Amino acid sequence: MHLSSNPEYWLRGPVAGIPGLLQPVAHALLQSRDEVNALMAGFPEKRLWERPGGVASPGFHLQHLAGVLDRLLTYARGEMLDPGQLEELAGEGVGGEDELARLLERYNIQIDNALLQLAGTPELSLTEPRGVGRARIPSTVGGLLFHAAEHSMRHTGQLLVTVRILQSVPLSGNR
Repeated sequence: MHLSSNPEYWLRGPVAGIPGLLQPVAHALLQSRDEVNALMAGFPEKRLWERPGGVASPGFHLQHLAGVLDRLLTYARGEMLDPGQLEELAGEGVGGEDELARLLERYNIQIDNALLQLAGTPELSLTEPRGVGRARIPSTVGGLLFHAAEHSMRHTGQLLVTVRILQSVPLSGNR
Protein backbone atom coordinates (compact mmCIF):
# COMPACT_ATOMS: atom_id res chain seq x y z
CA MET A 1 0.00 0.00 0.00
CA HIS A 2 1.34 3.39 -0.95
CA LEU A 3 0.97 5.81 1.92
CA SER A 4 0.09 9.35 0.99
CA SER A 5 2.51 12.09 1.92
CA ASN A 6 -0.54 14.26 2.66
CA PRO A 7 -1.77 14.54 6.23
CA GLU A 8 -4.96 12.69 7.10
CA TYR A 9 -8.11 14.42 5.92
CA TRP A 10 -9.05 15.79 9.33
CA LEU A 11 -5.79 17.78 9.26
CA ARG A 12 -6.32 19.22 5.77
CA GLY A 13 -8.95 21.75 6.74
CA PRO A 14 -12.60 22.08 5.85
CA VAL A 15 -14.09 20.18 2.94
CA ALA A 16 -15.65 22.75 0.62
CA GLY A 17 -19.42 22.85 0.67
CA ILE A 18 -19.87 20.66 3.75
CA PRO A 19 -21.59 22.20 6.81
CA GLY A 20 -19.29 22.69 9.80
CA LEU A 21 -20.88 20.09 12.06
CA LEU A 22 -20.60 17.48 9.29
CA GLN A 23 -16.91 18.06 8.57
CA PRO A 24 -15.84 15.04 10.68
CA VAL A 25 -18.17 12.81 8.65
CA ALA A 26 -16.74 14.10 5.36
CA HIS A 27 -13.16 13.75 6.64
CA ALA A 28 -13.72 10.13 7.71
CA LEU A 29 -15.38 9.16 4.43
CA LEU A 30 -12.64 10.77 2.35
CA GLN A 31 -9.96 9.12 4.50
CA SER A 32 -11.64 5.76 4.06
CA ARG A 33 -11.80 6.22 0.28
CA ASP A 34 -8.11 7.12 0.08
CA GLU A 35 -7.04 4.18 2.22
CA VAL A 36 -9.26 1.62 0.51
CA ASN A 37 -8.20 2.63 -3.00
CA ALA A 38 -4.51 2.68 -2.09
CA LEU A 39 -4.78 -0.67 -0.30
CA MET A 40 -6.54 -2.41 -3.16
CA ALA A 41 -4.25 -1.10 -5.92
CA GLY A 42 -2.62 -4.18 -7.40
CA PHE A 43 -4.48 -6.60 -5.12
CA PRO A 44 -4.80 -10.00 -6.86
CA GLU A 45 -8.42 -10.42 -7.89
CA LYS A 46 -8.28 -14.19 -7.38
CA ARG A 47 -7.94 -13.52 -3.62
CA LEU A 48 -10.96 -11.22 -3.42
CA TRP A 49 -13.22 -13.80 -1.77
CA GLU A 50 -10.67 -15.58 0.43
CA ARG A 51 -11.44 -15.64 4.14
CA PRO A 52 -8.19 -16.14 6.09
CA GLY A 53 -8.92 -17.64 9.48
CA GLY A 54 -12.64 -17.41 8.74
CA VAL A 55 -12.79 -13.59 8.75
CA ALA A 56 -14.78 -11.68 6.17
CA SER A 57 -13.23 -11.56 2.71
CA PRO A 58 -11.93 -8.40 1.06
CA GLY A 59 -14.83 -8.70 -1.40
CA PHE A 60 -17.34 -8.66 1.45
CA HIS A 61 -15.79 -5.56 2.99
CA LEU A 62 -15.90 -3.74 -0.34
CA GLN A 63 -19.54 -4.73 -0.90
CA HIS A 64 -20.44 -3.80 2.67
CA LEU A 65 -18.62 -0.46 2.62
CA ALA A 66 -20.72 0.67 -0.33
CA GLY A 67 -23.94 -1.02 0.74
CA VAL A 68 -24.09 0.14 4.33
CA LEU A 69 -23.26 3.68 3.30
CA ASP A 70 -26.13 3.62 0.81
CA ARG A 71 -28.52 2.20 3.42
CA LEU A 72 -27.56 4.63 6.20
CA LEU A 73 -27.88 7.60 3.85
CA THR A 74 -31.30 6.36 2.79
CA TYR A 75 -32.46 6.23 6.41
CA ALA A 76 -30.94 9.67 7.08
CA ARG A 77 -33.15 11.04 4.27
CA GLY A 78 -36.15 9.54 6.07
CA GLU A 79 -36.69 6.86 3.41
CA MET A 80 -37.08 3.10 3.60
CA LEU A 81 -34.90 0.71 1.65
CA ASP A 82 -36.13 -0.19 -1.81
CA PRO A 83 -36.23 -3.78 -3.18
CA GLY A 84 -32.88 -3.30 -4.96
CA GLN A 85 -31.17 -2.25 -1.74
CA LEU A 86 -32.66 -5.24 0.09
CA GLU A 87 -31.44 -7.55 -2.66
CA GLU A 88 -27.94 -6.09 -2.44
CA LEU A 89 -27.96 -6.53 1.33
CA ALA A 90 -28.91 -10.19 0.96
CA GLY A 91 -26.05 -10.67 -1.52
CA GLU A 92 -23.29 -9.14 0.58
CA GLY A 93 -20.46 -11.59 1.08
CA VAL A 94 -21.47 -13.73 -1.85
CA GLY A 95 -18.73 -13.83 -4.41
CA GLY A 96 -19.75 -13.89 -7.98
CA GLU A 97 -19.43 -11.60 -10.89
CA ASP A 98 -18.22 -8.70 -8.78
CA GLU A 99 -14.78 -7.71 -9.93
CA LEU A 100 -12.40 -5.61 -7.89
CA ALA A 101 -12.69 -2.60 -10.23
CA ARG A 102 -16.49 -2.73 -10.07
CA LEU A 103 -16.52 -2.99 -6.28
CA LEU A 104 -14.14 -0.05 -5.93
CA GLU A 105 -16.14 2.00 -8.43
CA ARG A 106 -19.34 1.36 -6.50
CA TYR A 107 -17.71 2.39 -3.24
CA ASN A 108 -16.24 5.55 -4.76
CA ILE A 109 -19.65 6.48 -6.19
CA GLN A 110 -21.23 5.98 -2.75
CA ILE A 111 -18.65 8.27 -1.18
CA ASP A 112 -19.45 10.91 -3.82
CA ASN A 113 -23.17 10.46 -3.13
CA ALA A 114 -22.55 10.79 0.59
CA LEU A 115 -20.63 14.02 0.14
CA LEU A 116 -23.45 15.44 -1.96
CA GLN A 117 -25.97 14.47 0.70
CA LEU A 118 -23.81 15.98 3.45
CA ALA A 119 -23.53 19.22 1.47
CA GLY A 120 -27.32 19.42 1.31
CA THR A 121 -27.95 18.53 4.94
CA PRO A 122 -28.80 21.56 7.08
CA GLU A 123 -27.11 21.50 10.47
CA LEU A 124 -30.48 22.22 12.09
CA SER A 125 -31.76 18.87 10.78
CA LEU A 126 -29.17 16.76 12.64
CA THR A 127 -31.42 16.16 15.65
CA GLU A 128 -34.46 15.24 13.56
CA PRO A 129 -35.68 11.72 14.36
CA ARG A 130 -35.25 8.94 11.83
CA GLY A 131 -36.25 5.28 11.93
CA VAL A 132 -33.86 2.50 11.00
CA GLY A 133 -35.01 -0.69 9.34
CA ARG A 134 -38.43 -2.26 9.21
CA ALA A 135 -38.67 -1.95 12.99
CA ARG A 136 -38.02 1.80 12.67
CA ILE A 137 -35.44 1.73 15.48
CA PRO A 138 -35.07 5.33 16.64
CA SER A 139 -32.09 7.39 15.55
CA THR A 140 -31.47 10.88 14.22
CA VAL A 141 -30.14 12.36 10.99
CA GLY A 142 -26.87 13.15 12.79
CA GLY A 143 -26.66 9.73 14.39
CA LEU A 144 -27.03 8.00 11.04
CA LEU A 145 -24.50 10.22 9.31
CA PHE A 146 -21.91 9.85 12.07
CA HIS A 147 -22.49 6.09 12.15
CA ALA A 148 -21.92 5.99 8.39
CA ALA A 149 -18.51 7.59 8.97
CA GLU A 150 -17.40 5.43 11.88
CA HIS A 151 -18.73 2.25 10.30
CA SER A 152 -16.82 3.04 7.11
CA MET A 153 -13.61 3.50 9.07
CA ARG A 154 -14.21 0.29 11.03
CA HIS A 155 -14.50 -1.75 7.84
CA THR A 156 -11.57 0.08 6.27
CA GLY A 157 -9.45 -1.14 9.20
CA GLN A 158 -10.80 -4.67 8.95
CA LEU A 159 -10.13 -4.69 5.19
CA LEU A 160 -6.58 -3.47 5.79
CA VAL A 161 -5.82 -6.32 8.20
CA THR A 162 -7.41 -8.97 5.98
CA VAL A 163 -5.54 -7.79 2.89
CA ARG A 164 -2.24 -7.66 4.77
CA ILE A 165 -2.78 -11.24 5.98
CA LEU A 166 -3.59 -12.44 2.46
CA GLN A 167 -0.55 -10.63 1.07
CA SER A 168 1.68 -12.41 3.58
CA VAL A 169 0.50 -15.87 2.53
CA PRO A 170 1.64 -17.15 -0.86
CA LEU A 171 -1.00 -18.28 -3.33
CA SER A 172 -1.25 -22.05 -3.49
CA GLY A 173 -1.07 -23.75 -6.86
CA ASN A 174 -4.60 -25.17 -6.71
CA ARG A 175 -6.57 -21.90 -6.57
